[in-house]
Amino acid sequence: MMDAKGFNEIFTPGVLKKLFPEDRSDQFFDALYGDATEGSYDIRLEFKNHRENRLEFELYLTQRSGQCISCSLTYGLPEVFSRHPVINIKGLVQKVEGLLDGGVRCIDWQLGATREISDEIHVVPLVIILDN
Repeated sequence: MMDAKGFNEIFTPGVLKKLFPEDRSDQFFDALYGDATEGSYDIRLEFKNHRENRLEFELYLTQRSGQCISCSLTYGLPEVFSRHPVINIKGLVQKVEGLLDGGVRCIDWQLGATREISDEIHVVPLVIILDN
């Protein structure tokens, strides 16, 4: 299996934006509320680490100007994100596996509990379990 440096070379900021495009936040809030401007945060994907048979990503929720992320019930998001077709975690994991060129398979994934980094930033961990 490749080392952490190899995974960092695969999951560059540009690749992460392709895996989870910037407009996905607006699509999510449009589906949820019928109006993308009702959303209180933007969502972006970041690669954090590789440990043993795990890839660790985080979905960063960054408060939008004039909005309140703390008022958005972000602690229920792992359950919502795990099922929501716009967020499409299952599809995201399949795309991650595709970037690994068949050398490694993604056999499972899980979303962790929302963590509050600051009043403006909350994070939902995404762990992908690998089988080589």
